[in-house]
Amino acid sequence: MASLATAITSLIESKKYGTLRDILITMNAADIAALFEDLEPEMLPRLFRLLPKELAADTFVEMESDSQELLIKGFSDSELKEVIDELYIDDAVDIVEEMPANVVKRILAQADPDTRKLINELLKYPDDSAGSMMTTEYVELRPNWTVEDAIKTIRRTGIDKETINICYVTRADRTLYGYVTIRRLILSQPDVLIGDLAETNVISCKTLDDQETVAQMLSKYDLIAMPVVDGENRLVGIVTVDDAIDVLQEEATEDIEKMAAITPSDKPYLKTGVFSLYVHRIPWLCILMVAAIFTELVINHFSNLMSVQFQSFISAMLLACIPMLMDTGGNAGNQASVTIIRGLSLGEIEFRDLPRVIFKECRISLLAGATLAVVNFGKMMLMYVITYHNSFNNQFGPYLLIAVTVSIALCCTVFLAKFIGCSLPILAKKVGFDPAVMAGPFITTIVDVTSLLLLFGLALMLVPKMV
Repeated sequence: MASLATAITSLIESKKYGTLRDILITMNAADIAALFEDLEPEMLPRLFRLLPKELAADTFVEMESDSQELLIKGFSDSELKEVIDELYIDDAVDIVEEMPANVVKRILAQADPDTRKLINELLKYPDDSAGSMMTTEYVELRPNWTVEDAIKTIRRTGIDKETINICYVTRADRTLYGYVTIRRLILSQPDVLIGDLAETNVISCKTLDDQETVAQMLSKYDLIAMPVVDGENRLVGIVTVDDAIDVLQEEATEDIEKMAAITPSDKPYLKTGVFSLYVHRIPWLCILMVAAIFTELVINHFSNLMSVQFQSFISAMLLACIPMLMDTGGNAGNQASVTIIRGLSLGEIEFRDLPRVIFKECRISLLAGATLAVVNFGKMMLMYVITYHNSFNNQFGPYLLIAVTVSIALCCTVFLAKFIGCSLPILAKKVGFDPAVMAGPFITTIVDVTSLLLLFGLALMLVPKMV
């Protein structure tokens, strides 16, 4: 794309606009939008005006919000009206939601009254709801129409609809009756009634349903569109698969950012300023840094006890095991939490599955903990032969007891980490918190404290005084 951007820039400088237009009309709207992001901002208006009307509207939808705002400010009123008239309602709503107030005012001023009314109605729905992502541009048929009537309606109105592959059948009061595919219409006799053709077992959603849930339903049932109904089962819109894909991508990105202890951002990384990234990251870093005080208190408390009970090199050896123990516990907890959060987001795991999840993770943790304990024990035996035998005056017994203590602490840490990692996200979702917040740093902080308590507690119980 960088080489194409260079070639386009050269053509612009040479004012070869005919060649530019010939190149652009062969490209997909998404590719043109990506190309525009690689060009200098002042070039965008000239290039955009070279695009045919329909391709220009499709490209505009695919562009980043800051580039859209730049173009809108450079549009004349007639140019802005042309773009708005070509947009589907749901795309127009998405653009309005991302623009500053002065730009929104200008967009609405250029929209026709019906479009403006629909935009305002959709904006009333809560963010992240099915109502906020649906479109009202769909084909609506009646049960008492014939196939011939339906096809005439599709030919007359289909050009302005987001999809005609699925047509929805409603009664006179607009309650949802069923749906019929364009394939079935074409293959049926002209005098057959739509009510006899329609599939009445319809999968639908409510206007206030969460958009992520709706997107998952589209994926689960392999639908290209889903009807959205109100509380009285009246059809008010449809959600299409392209919008569902966008929602799933946004939700996945948001979960990843939360799991990394970053406040979610709407902008791409390269489009986000340094200060903005700092603002998104620093609150969580501060919270986690303060939370680490519990780890410091545990280490300070037990370090004082060990300095009395053990010789200095034994205390140093136990302290040297802390990073390994904390890292392994954190990794084990994150493995469990990421798996469970993924299951929760896909609807594969619910609160009632908590006992089964815990039972399964406990068995996994016992196997993993035992394996890690054996490997750690072997590692510590090798370290004794290479390094520590002189410190113990070739007395193997005391060192063996330390190795056993650390290995038991490691096994217990893995068990607790996986227990915490699998249960916290499920409990968080039950009480209304985002499970992704419970992953990563928070689980690691909890596991750090418990692993230290295990290590020092076992050491003080099992390792004899060596003075």
